[in-house]
Amino acid sequence: MAALNPKMRYFLDNLLPVYPEGYTPTLEDIRSRASVGYGTAEPVHKIENRSIQGPEGILPIRIYTPEGEGPFPLVVFFHGGGFVYGDLESHDALCRGIVNASQQVVVAVEYRLAPENPFPAAVNDCYEAAKWVYENAAELNGDASSLSVAGDSAGANLSTVVSMLAKDKGGLSISKQVLIYPVTDSYNPEKYESYKENGSGYFLTTEHIGLYSTLYVQNKEWNLHPHAAPMNAEDLSGMPPALVITAEFDPLRDEGEAYAEKLKEAGVAVTLRREEGQIHGFFNFFSLMGAKEDIQEVYDYIEEFLKEDSNVKA
Repeated sequence: MAALNPKMRYFLDNLLPVYPEGYTPTLEDIRSRASVGYGTAEPVHKIENRSIQGPEGILPIRIYTPEGEGPFPLVVFFHGGGFVYGDLESHDALCRGIVNASQQVVVAVEYRLAPENPFPAAVNDCYEAAKWVYENAAELNGDASSLSVAGDSAGANLSTVVSMLAKDKGGLSISKQVLIYPVTDSYNPEKYESYKENGSGYFLTTEHIGLYSTLYVQNKEWNLHPHAAPMNAEDLSGMPPALVITAEFDPLRDEGEAYAEKLKEAGVAVTLRREEGQIHGFFNFFSLMGAKEDIQEVYDYIEEFLKEDSNVKA
């Protein structure tokens, strides 16, 4: 096991909110923490905020366009936050990094959050948003034949579920999926060793995951639904090639890697990378500390994956 990255140790020791002993943070506390900006915004050639029609209301989106003539490949990005927090601002730095690394148009989606809008609201929003991007690719100076989905944590879950829906329902074609420390299974802390190893002391805790799961999937009959827990999908064949990034000190590490293996077993081309010494959320946290250069390598292989024609890797 590698040592915890020193900047992640500094983050854990100095930059997380300190609550009184015995105090359990409320959802309002969690959302307030998430609303703090993440680091210095690196410049992007063009950024546009828009609103589109979702399945049950208006969805805010943010379009990041690189310099050049286009048409560009497209990436639809879904933010993390346990399905209960996060927005266009919380992941702005991450999206800027992806567009500048990949030179592709990135469209970030602000989907509805639980508990006010439980599963499957976020799934429905994200599928409709991806479909809108696909149908309006020309207007975005994008290439509909090269549309990928990407997300971190809960957003990675939504990315692969949107890929499932695209395969099963049609309406759009997805070329690739980038899954950054994904949520892939229903809450079961006894199932994966990484819950026992990393369930406390590394930002995301077992307690947090249990809370978010309860707030998101409020109908217990849906706990095992593959659109909530992709590990329960019976057939993953025909899914788009996947880049799966996990973090060593993340309770979700093992379920992310198990999902990568299940995709492989279904014949899907998968690139799996475990980031040694990192914690859940490290992508945003390095930006928060103005240290994006420390994870430039991760952006580089996201770029490589998005630009590759073939992604068959062990």
